[in-house]
Order: sequence, then C-alpha cells, then structure tokens
Amino acid sequence: MQIARVALDVPLPQLFDYRAEGLNEAHLGCRVLVPFGRRQRVAILMALDQHSEIEPARLKSVMALLDEAPLLDSGLLQLLTFCSQYYQYPLGATLFTALPGRLRQTEALREAMPQQVCLTPAGQAALAALPAQARLQRQLFQALQQGGDWQVLVSMGASAPALLKHWLTQGWLEPVRGVAPELSPTDGPTLSPDQGHAVAALRELGAETALLFGITGSGKTEVYLQRLAEVLATGQQGLVLVPEINLTPQLLQRFRQRFPTARIACLHSEVSDAERAREWLACQAGERDLILGTRLAVFTPLPRLGLIVVDEEHDASYKQQEGLRYSARDVAVMRGRQAGVQVLLGSATPSLESWHNAQQARYRLLSLGQRAVAGAQLPEVVLLDTRRAPLRDGLSEALLRVLRQQLQRGEQSLLFLNRRGYAPVLFCDACGWQASCRRCSARLVWHRGERRLVCHHCGWGQAVPQHCPDCGNQDLKPVGSGTQRLEAALAEALPEARLLRVDRDSMRRKGSWQAAQQQIVAGEADILIGTQMLAKGHDFPNLTLVAVVGADGSLYSADYRASERLFAQLVQVAGRAGRADKPGRVLVQTAFPDHPLYVALTRHDYPAFAAQLLAERAQCLFPPLAYQAILRAEARTLEQALQWLQQARQLMLPEQAADTVEVFEPVPALMLRVNGRERAQLMLQSTTRAALQQRLRAVTPQLYGLPTPGVSWTLEVDPLDV
Repeated sequence: MQIARVALDVPLPQLFDYRAEGLNEAHLGCRVLVPFGRRQRVAILMALDQHSEIEPARLKSVMALLDEAPLLDSGLLQLLTFCSQYYQYPLGATLFTALPGRLRQTEALREAMPQQVCLTPAGQAALAALPAQARLQRQLFQALQQGGDWQVLVSMGASAPALLKHWLTQGWLEPVRGVAPELSPTDGPTLSPDQGHAVAALRELGAETALLFGITGSGKTEVYLQRLAEVLATGQQGLVLVPEINLTPQLLQRFRQRFPTARIACLHSEVSDAERAREWLACQAGERDLILGTRLAVFTPLPRLGLIVVDEEHDASYKQQEGLRYSARDVAVMRGRQAGVQVLLGSATPSLESWHNAQQARYRLLSLGQRAVAGAQLPEVVLLDTRRAPLRDGLSEALLRVLRQQLQRGEQSLLFLNRRGYAPVLFCDACGWQASCRRCSARLVWHRGERRLVCHHCGWGQAVPQHCPDCGNQDLKPVGSGTQRLEAALAEALPEARLLRVDRDSMRRKGSWQAAQQQIVAGEADILIGTQMLAKGHDFPNLTLVAVVGADGSLYSADYRASERLFAQLVQVAGRAGRADKPGRVLVQTAFPDHPLYVALTRHDYPAFAAQLLAERAQCLFPPLAYQAILRAEARTLEQALQWLQQARQLMLPEQAADTVEVFEPVPALMLRVNGRERAQLMLQSTTRAALQQRLRAVTPQLYGLPTPGVSWTLEVDPLDV
C-alpha cells in the first residue's frame, strides 16, 4: 500500500499520512485534496512511502491531485524547510505561507482570458463554413484572420465573449503563447566613479552577498538597474524586494522605462488574490523576467533566478509580525546561498546585523559616498535647541521663521512627525485623568477631524467626552502633537501656505498617495506634513527643507534598538532635501543637542555611529553580538500567562552548567494588555546561533504538549521588538 505524507496548513508540527494510488515522485510539491476532520483541505505532497505508523483501517485516501506539476520545486521546498526549522514554525503552515491565498483554497483558480488567440486547424475548417446569417460569427472569423487581440474581439458584439469562450472550449481557438522578448534595456545615465566601481565589483563578486552602503541620493537604484540589466541579458530573472507598498509605483516606473520589453510582475498585498495567484504562476512558469514585491515575494518560484536585490534592507517592515515570523532580508540571503545567486543589500543606514557582517567580511562592503546628481550635496543638518525656546503646538518660532523664508523663495518644505492624529493624550489637569483604551494598556489618540479618540493598537474608539468622567472638569486638554495638530498650527501661523498632510489617515483611499505625489511634483503644495510614508525612496526636486519635530521621544524608549531606528529614520527623511541642484537643509528640534546620535547626524557619519552602537551592544551582549528568541504568551489574566511560561521555562533550562544558552525569567510585556488579553514573555539568549537553535529544536515540539487552557503562545526567533 502506498502512503502519501502531506503537509497541511494547521498549527501542528507534523505531516499527515493518507492512502494514495497513482502518485509518484514527480508529484512531490504538488497540491492534493484530502479529507481532514469534517472538511476537505488542500495539502502539499511531501513524501511517498510504503509504511505508516497508523493502522491501515484508519487511513483515509487522497481525494484528488490538483496540479500537473509541482507548485513548489525542490529549491523552494529546501528554502521553506529551512524557514520552518530556523523560525520554529510548523512545516505545513510555513509551506502555505509561501502560496498565494487563492492557491490555498479548494476551488480552482479561474484562468485569465488570453491576451492573444489564434485559430486552430480544426477551428479554421469549422468556421469557414459558417452560414451567411451568422453575421457576428463571420465577423469574428474574419477578424481572427487579421489578428487575435482578445480585447478587440470581445468588443465586437454583446454575445462575442460567450462565442469566443465556446470556441476555446471546442478547441477552435488557442491562446498565443508569448515568446520571451529580446531584452534591450534603454541607456541609463553616466555612472559616477563610485557607482562604476560598485557595478564592476558586483560583476566580479559572483554568487555572494554584498552590502551597498550609499548616502541618500547617491544612486543606489542605478546600481541595481545596471546589475539587473546584466542579469536579464543572460536570460535570468531578477527579484527586487522593497519594504513598503507605497515605494513600488515609483520603482516600477523606473523599471519599465529602463526595461520596456521586460515582463514585470508586481507582487504586494494591494494586488487582488486572483491576480496575485496568476502572476505567481506566471513567475513559476518563467514567463516573468523581473519581479518587484514586498516581503512575501521572497518566496516567489523563479526557475531562472539570477539576482536578488533587497532595497532599504534595514527596514523593520521586512520582519513578519504574525504567523511565520520570518525576516525577508535574511531569507533572501539564505535563498541566494542555496540557489547560488548574488544577493545585493542596499541602504543608507544598514542594519547593525548587516553592517557587522560586512565588518566581519561575511558580506562584501561597497560604498557610494557622493550624490549621483552633479553638484548635489548632502543637506546641512542644524539642531534647534528647544530647551529655552517656547513651543507652540510643537513648533518653535525659529522653525516658523525658516518656513516663511521658504515660502518667499517658492521652495517646498517637509515637516516630519512620526505620529498621526491630533494629540497622543487627552488630559484633565484638575484630577490627572487620561483617556485610555478599555482593551489595551495604551492611551487613546485624539483624532480631531473624526471627533473621536482611537486606540492605535486595537482600533477601539469612542467619542470625545464633553467633560472629565472622573471629576466633571470641562477643560480637557490635548497633550503632545500629531500630524493633524501640526497641520492646524501651520494653517493658523502661515495662512498663505498650501498644506498637504501625508499619513495613513489622509491617504486611506485607493489612489490617494499617487495623487498626492503628482500634486507635490507639480508644485501644488508648499509644506508637506507627514509620517514615515514620506521618509524614504521619494524624489521631489523642489523640496529643499526638512524639519523634524518630536524626535526626542525615541531617546526615552526602553527598546535598545530605538536609537538605531531613530538614526535611520532621520537620515532617510533628511535625504529628501536638496536632491537636485538646489541645496538642502535639515532642521531638528531637540532638547538634547549634545546627544551622540544628533552629533553623528550633523556629520552624516553613519560608520562612527554604528561603531559606537556595536561597542555598546558588545558590552551588554545584545544582537548582533548575541542571538535571541522570545516566547510570548497571552491569556485572559496575567497570572495564567506567567504560569504557562514558567512551565515552558522548566523545559528550556539547561541540563549542564556549561551550557551557553541563558533562559530568563518570565516577565509581563511592556505593553501588558492588547485587545483585552494580558501578555507576558520570556527570552532565551546565547552568544552562538547554533547553541540557541539546538535548544529550540529540542524544546519547541514539547511546547505543543503543554496544557494551554485559555493561553495562546508564539515563539519568535531574532525578534526586533523586545
């Protein structure tokens, strides 16, 4: 009896056995339909055997084979198996993470209509004898003699679509299979000496990982394009990852301009499920040359893969925060090693992990130290000392004075505050009451335009109270500033300025961000007020001033990565100023002008700042000088979560005193309650990755056996948030 071992999308670390007939080794990686409980589920065939530990009478049978060829080839199966083992996540759930949502369902994916069709010999014979009264059919037949553009054909009559689909079913028509076009990229700009050196070094590097460290505006994208052109010219495919969706339109436009004949796929969460599945299958079939996408695109099947580019590799958006908690950057590096292709990581502020790897010669470090546009210089960074300067709604008089000068010169300004809403706190100064979320350990943010208080963690909200619910005081005050409050303050202080606010609230509608970009480029906005949506990847020629408000808050954070993130954020947003022939300036309001972070920022000296951070991390044994994993638990009460973690800790404690893995005591999470659930965590840490992985492999299967009444848990390897 033949046994099929299949992977199912369930939170259990095991494969499942079924009776199977007619399957062979060529079907490994294909989807099959199996009964599971009272339902039918899609599974992935992982192995075939002649024996099972389950009694034959209890085995159910595979119901159907859903694919003619494997959806996941051996290379992807190897990569996903590594991800399952490294991130300690069930193999079945890991495999299904890589599949588009539409391919995880039992319903068949409706095939997209072909762009071009032609008559088959059978169709030529059958349709040549059409009677004279079949007017529309004869018109379609004549049109097919001239060419088979599907959109033109279906527009010829109301019943044309149904007729054409019937002819396809009869075998009278067939799709015209596209032949891979000859890729002839357009000429790019003349490379700077730094760019030319980087391209030459990458050409000689071979199948290794390189870190392209380039200041903002130094032309990292042009280096990507040059390498992609070389790879595509050899008939291989290129994969380009970006951290956020709103960076894809601008990059996609540049790719299409440079590679007008290339078949480009764009994969991100705003693409419909069906379209994403079709593009994924087209990539698998080798029918796409260049793939641009966000983190999940790292699992796209690419039979001709020749290069992987990870733009803004430092960005935290590359880390998945639910389900399989993988880092797309790290997975890309592993995929490159397994497939034998080059991986190019790019950033103006590399992550400390990548910078450390480059310093240790694990990655090849390439630097771009000059801006690509002739005459363009890095902006001057000026610190506005706010210790004795009164602020009005978060704005100093010195900043307002510079903004007025910008308006007189007709140049654009950007005010950066990474906090949306009107004010982060609504406060009663009579009794100290603060508006707090009922479901989270967080304060409610006042959104004045919507006249609501909203929790930015769970989404719960309420109307703004007319008086303090504790003491009845009617004079409730907003504390702190968000982008809405900055917008209101600027409208009052500079009524002649045309303001444009760019944050997740104002850009909620589809197409609003693209419209805002056009408005900025057309010079229809004088002052931009925005969050990190405006901080990276955008090129606005008339933007010459960037002002940063409220940056000091990150200096108080309990997260040891806060200063690294703040520096990267400030460098990225500062890089929006003066990217063309006009000089740029950056003003940072701060009460700590002597802080080492701000000193390094004024000098544009990332290497010195990174060296300082690495020295601090070495003293504290924090990543990248150590390796961590966090086990999190949440329950209705904190006691339940902590009790479960104590049981887990007993499993994790070392058996020998010389063991290098440290298991910390369970503690409440910094954000104790989210969405009505109390949270706690414990951390494991080791100076060697191998020791930590060995401990996790031994313990994780046992965690599934712990009793979990009312407790849910997750294990995260290489966490970004502690």
